[in-house]
Amino acid sequence: MATLYIHIPFCRRICSYCDFYRVGAMSLLPNLVPQLIAEMEQRAEYIADKRLTSIYFGGGTPSLLPPEEIERVISRARELFDCSAVEEITIEANPDDLMEEYVARLAATSVNRVSLGIQSFDDAVLEFMNRRHTGVEAEEAVARLYRAGFRNISIDIIFGIAGYGDRLADTLRRAIALDVGHVSAYHLTIEENTRLGLLERRGEYQPVGEERSEEEYLAVHNALVAAGYEHYEVSNYAKPGCRAKHNSAYWRGVEYLGIGAGAHSFSRDNRTWCVSSAKEYCEGVFRYEGEELSEADHLNEYVMTALRTAEGIDLGLVASRFGDSEVERLLRLAESWIEASALKLKNNYLYIPAERFLLSDAVIESLFL
Repeated sequence: MATLYIHIPFCRRICSYCDFYRVGAMSLLPNLVPQLIAEMEQRAEYIADKRLTSIYFGGGTPSLLPPEEIERVISRARELFDCSAVEEITIEANPDDLMEEYVARLAATSVNRVSLGIQSFDDAVLEFMNRRHTGVEAEEAVARLYRAGFRNISIDIIFGIAGYGDRLADTLRRAIALDVGHVSAYHLTIEENTRLGLLERRGEYQPVGEERSEEEYLAVHNALVAAGYEHYEVSNYAKPGCRAKHNSAYWRGVEYLGIGAGAHSFSRDNRTWCVSSAKEYCEGVFRYEGEELSEADHLNEYVMTALRTAEGIDLGLVASRFGDSEVERLLRLAESWIEASALKLKNNYLYIPAERFLLSDAVIESLFL
């Protein structure tokens, strides 16, 4: 089994925190879909297993594409791969793109899951992040999706924003009131090549401290869990049956093919990524870099992804894939974390309790080979 990721690197406005590959050259957008299809045709043999379980349009802003063009890409994927097991086709969207007509056209496509980049319901926070919508517009976008028949909806929110912590409770209240199946909640990260990174270097923005980060993390965790969401991955919460199938496949080490400028792919012992600029890409120039993965790389990646999930590390799987000596090493290194209640061992699984996920980076790094 494998998954397919389609990267749409175009944005009308660049968010102050975003470090994904994205461009504002909207004049290139009409040339994108023919090249996405061309690259997909050229790269179809990259993955060993042609049976897809999910398709995901990420960005950037995929909702800048007409729904008919999205369906055109999906239709070609159905011809190139075995899509009989595909249950989830997701598109990331901005609330201000989801007007009534667009949503109606989207509902006529094969897309059955929408991931909405809301980030906050507070207009002052949205302005600080340079978002294009208001809190009310975000709520209206979700309502339109429901009216059009979409039931698998995810929303993104961001916490840990210095100076705006007192506004988080209202965003959580309004997020919960929407009763969507899935919520992704991310702590704001300051990346160097972003507007916020520049402000930090100038001394005009100071990130929140560790104590405040933990307070806000627990506020998000407690509010969403109390509302019936399962905290199943560091940044992800789901109602029963609404876990993100595409992202869950990443965390299990499933093969994936990435299409588009900036997209990554993984198959067997190889990882590649497209380094073409958006301009080059839309002219049909596909350039790649890559790396070969060692046994140690595979183990470390499994440790990293597994410990970000509620299930944690399957020690039986480690034994079968990497040997009993690796299980013994992991358990030895885990002892101090278990004593500190940052790790737990149950039914041959080693996992971080969800309320302690904030420590995941430190725990994971200590267990690397």
